[in-house]
Amino acid sequence: MNKKRRPRICVITSPRIMASVIPLSNLTEILSRLSDFVYVITGNEGEKVFNTHVHGYSINYRPSPHVLPRIVAYIALQTKIINRVIRANEKIDLCVIFMGDGLLIPMLCCKLMRKPVMLILASSSEKILEKNRDLLSRLAVFMEKENYKFADRIVVYSSKLIEEWGLVQYRHKILVAPNHYLDFDMFKTSTQLAKRDNLVGYIGRLSEEKGIINFIDSIPIILKNEDKINFLIGGDGALKNDIEKKISMHNLSKNVKLEGWISHDDLPLYFNKLKLLVIPSYTEGLPNVMLEAMACGTPVLAAPVGAITDFIKDGETGFIMENNSPDCLAENVLRAIRHPHLGGIGSNGRRLVEREFTFENAVKKFKEIFDTL
Repeated sequence: MNKKRRPRICVITSPRIMASVIPLSNLTEILSRLSDFVYVITGNEGEKVFNTHVHGYSINYRPSPHVLPRIVAYIALQTKIINRVIRANEKIDLCVIFMGDGLLIPMLCCKLMRKPVMLILASSSEKILEKNRDLLSRLAVFMEKENYKFADRIVVYSSKLIEEWGLVQYRHKILVAPNHYLDFDMFKTSTQLAKRDNLVGYIGRLSEEKGIINFIDSIPIILKNEDKINFLIGGDGALKNDIEKKISMHNLSKNVKLEGWISHDDLPLYFNKLKLLVIPSYTEGLPNVMLEAMACGTPVLAAPVGAITDFIKDGETGFIMENNSPDCLAENVLRAIRHPHLGGIGSNGRRLVEREFTFENAVKKFKEIFDTL
């Protein structure tokens, strides 16, 4: 890479759903501070990151629910991506693959073009897909693991993820840098915790790896011990119908509200209603929803996965539960809601994210990574 000028960067990512646009937007804004040219190849909702500083190409991607057509569409998508990478060859110095879901063919294309490749891992494809044993999932996991071999640098959100995600053999080329930063004018405390109702929330994708079913199963247990708690479920996903059936089966409709999709602009309003946010995931990187809730002074109860325990210290900046089983969830929701210093814990969380997750800090960390290439 030419050391005399700032790198011109091509960001390659799978077509995004709305829920994953913010992490991509954060990354491109950071890179725009460090690059003379940022070109993003994405698709679907991902095109929302394009602006006067971020150029790009969007690929429409609507895979079939059937496995074989999905595999064909998956390979076709990667072929379309490499076509755009080749066209951009003379304009770029560096390729960044982010939330790539096993984009091995674009990785190989970048290597053949002799471009350094930085692989930024926001999650573990293997852990997300381990409950789904179809052929495409196995193929995606295989391709993701091959990408680890070819990447010049692998960026993760925490050193804890190196072992958790099976990356120990690549430690020599792994660097740690969260691409998270918050708008503290937007995410702030507008309602003091003491003035909020006993409302416990989950906001995120309604999918298997998020542990949402376990959370729903914990609600009847919680209500047996404390009937003056209500619950809010925000988000959409494959498990929506299953959740609706469980709410009906357990007669929870009076205590549980399914809010559906919540726009990013509306999140501060919801966080300022919650007494507690629960993150019961089986796997995570560093969830934005956790940091945004903390910025609003909302305590977070989370499973000890990913980089979460780097920032949530039990009883200090939030709450950590041993696992995400329904019984454990119920016990810890009650423990948190009844904590005598819950407001102080919320305030501690706010101060922590104000200190750690500024835009300037994120830019500094990525500049240090680019200096190693």
